[in-house]
Amino acid sequence: MTLHSLPLFVRLAGRPVMLLGEGEPADAKRRLLERAGAVIVGEAATASLAIVAIEDDLEARGAIDRLKARGVLVNAVDRPDDCDFTLPAIIDRSPVLIAIGTGGASAGLAAALRQRLEAMLPATLGPLADRLNAMRGAIRLVLPALDDRRRALGRAFAQGGPLDPLTAAPEAVPGWLVDATASPDRLVTIRLTSDDPDDLTLGQARALALADRIYAPAATPSAILDRSRADAVRIVSEVPPVEGEAGLTIWITPA
Repeated sequence: MTLHSLPLFVRLAGRPVMLLGEGEPADAKRRLLERAGAVIVGEAATASLAIVAIEDDLEARGAIDRLKARGVLVNAVDRPDDCDFTLPAIIDRSPVLIAIGTGGASAGLAAALRQRLEAMLPATLGPLADRLNAMRGAIRLVLPALDDRRRALGRAFAQGGPLDPLTAAPEAVPGWLVDATASPDRLVTIRLTSDDPDDLTLGQARALALADRIYAPAATPSAILDRSRADAVRIVSEVPPVEGEAGLTIWITPA
């Protein structure tokens, strides 16, 4: 499975961004850029990014071609095939930002998903992130090894865990840290019922997302493996692993 775009969060505060066009589409983009702290400039300026919000097709085409010839990355409103980057629907729980993109396929769908998810995410999510950031030094002292920190936080953030993002208050962080060094080593077997990742149970999907390493036969569908962390170690194996490895090990058996 390939990504049609790589999502990135770009810090624009104090940086120039070209904005071409007039009317409500341009005004909406202007408000978004101002919210991000960008310095809005015209085509004559120098910038790495540009938003073209011009309704006239010929005028828009000319502007897009000129900008791309200069090596500028372009977002062209309502012209997804001309976009080097797209602007997602945003859920703001600062410092937590959740971006929802459809690659320009349907801004309405992205907006509908944003509205649905917005209702699910508590106002405490941002303060929870701030508290974790403030305690980074203490967390590193208790869990100096990167793998140990990642495993401990993964368990804490799991559904029903002490730092479950949907339910935990920021004040829960110090209490969690007291017991954070407990690190059970586990081997979990996932028996596939099909090659469709949507057929994974909630528990199987959660285990894949937290796994330190994955043993799987060569024929295991990439769509299943893609449900794991990008930095999880993947080992091609036709036989199950020996128990005793540190952290969470997954053994996938075929459908």
